[in-house]
Amino acid sequence: MATALWLGLCIGASLGLTGAGGGILAVPALMFGLHMSLAQAAPVALIAVGAASAVGAIQGLRSGLVRYKAALLMAITGAVTAPLGLALARQIPASWLSLGFAAVMMLVAVRMARQSRPARAGLAPAADRNKACRLSAETGRFIWTGRAAVTLGSIGAVAGICTGMLGVGGGFIIVPALTYFSDARMHNIVSTSLMVIAFVSAVTVGSAVMRGLSLTDAQWLFIAAATVGMMLGRMAAPLVPQPVLQRVFAAVCVAVAGVLILRT
Repeated sequence: MATALWLGLCIGASLGLTGAGGGILAVPALMFGLHMSLAQAAPVALIAVGAASAVGAIQGLRSGLVRYKAALLMAITGAVTAPLGLALARQIPASWLSLGFAAVMMLVAVRMARQSRPARAGLAPAADRNKACRLSAETGRFIWTGRAAVTLGSIGAVAGICTGMLGVGGGFIIVPALTYFSDARMHNIVSTSLMVIAFVSAVTVGSAVMRGLSLTDAQWLFIAAATVGMMLGRMAAPLVPQPVLQRVFAAVCVAVAGVLILRT
């Protein structure tokens, strides 16, 4: 039981701080820590990540950090493309999928670590003006243009494909993509990513419950601990400078890549 408690707290805190990595880390954590099979771990991980993400999204909404229109668009396009990811997963060998995504995660980690470095004077404003998705200085919300809508929809679509192929929430795609294509701060990006994950997870969890999913006490404890860890992570996030959050996310990406390689 103590193992379930600590694993849940760590997974939830990681998700709360970075907005990603929860699902893909939770499955191997349950397999290795609680000695569950992949079939047993996947729905438990999804429930834990979905519940924790919903709590984090609500906290973000209360603080005005969630860009809910963008989250809804990404969730819809992700739901549309997730079946395509499932179809691809049946055609592509699992080892190729894992190694391919591990390589992507390492590239994302390198890019995020580079972005955490202080920008040289005079370069950041120009770079922000060229972003496809820009926030209004007056309202703090995205300025909706055709380019912004297509970009956000595409991010959701790619996340949906990855969700279908790997069975995770897609935050590890959404967070670096929003960092690259928008001028939103990391705190906004993390909260928005959590809402997308909550939407996507809710649909899948509902389907599992209808099929008669039942959980043990240890599994319920893991879910509860992940939710508490999420709240602690979200409370700590505003106190952590953005470059530090970016480096933490880069570290999570490296961990995800390592987990994928181990699973291979």
